[in-house]
Amino acid sequence: MTGLVFDIKRFAVHDGDGIRTTVFIKGCPLNCKWCHNPEGISFLPQMQYFKNKCINCGECVSACKASAQKMLGDKHIFDRSKCISCGECQKVCLGEAMHLCGREMTDKEVFDAVMEDKVFYDTSSGGVTLSGGECLCNADFCADILRLCKENGINCAVDTSGFVPKSAIDKVAPYTDIFLYDIKHFDSDKHREFTCQGNEKILENLIYIDGKGIPFEVRIPLIKGVNDDAIAQIGEFLSGLNNLTKVRLLPYNSIIDSKYEAIGKMSDKENMEVPDSECIKQAKKTLEAFGINVVV
Repeated sequence: MTGLVFDIKRFAVHDGDGIRTTVFIKGCPLNCKWCHNPEGISFLPQMQYFKNKCINCGECVSACKASAQKMLGDKHIFDRSKCISCGECQKVCLGEAMHLCGREMTDKEVFDAVMEDKVFYDTSSGGVTLSGGECLCNADFCADILRLCKENGINCAVDTSGFVPKSAIDKVAPYTDIFLYDIKHFDSDKHREFTCQGNEKILENLIYIDGKGIPFEVRIPLIKGVNDDAIAQIGEFLSGLNNLTKVRLLPYNSIIDSKYEAIGKMSDKENMEVPDSECIKQAKKTLEAFGINVVV
């Protein structure tokens, strides 16, 4: 079984308990306007170009199979419309300005990579977290990785938007110790406005996971002007579930433009504000009124 992996982050401390290794799998059915991993949305490999790293060496020109790279005098030009994401330019780029985002890996290759850090999981009560994109869009791949991890005594977490079929949840549930579950808004129309999809399936799937008795942590990206007025509704909904461990508030960070530029897109930050301390404090207080453990 294979999947398209775009990053393996070691020593992660916010993706579940303890020290963890987080595997990021490419492809997501949502298109959140505030996405902090826009390079994970596409289901295809993408060439990232970090212009600020380019030293105009010109090594990529002869390596490129599609004539997407050229030199105009002493200045490098990357024509993304011609790029076929072959990755040859990355191999010769002296400034590390070119990076192919997404490489095919087998479940065994991913497992071997995360096993390198097992001593840290054992000493910190940590483990492995699968994330994305939306990792459960490739649920078979995820299940195979998680099964290998569980067979070797590794704690397993799945970070998901919940916008997946119930069958995807069923495939990973036997090997999942905890779900890290996003709730972005409670109003479906607002959810669609900012993510391109409604939230009915997301809320239904969280109830489904709760019914299986699997612990879950809910993550709320707190964005002023987007969902700061929906916190009470979310809190009331969560208060009726049995296996919630905590809610983690994730204050929106607007410094993500370079990630969008690297894949040739513009970020859409209209009507979005970084929450101030009072906004964060109020959201935390509102959720705690429902008896919910809240961390920021």
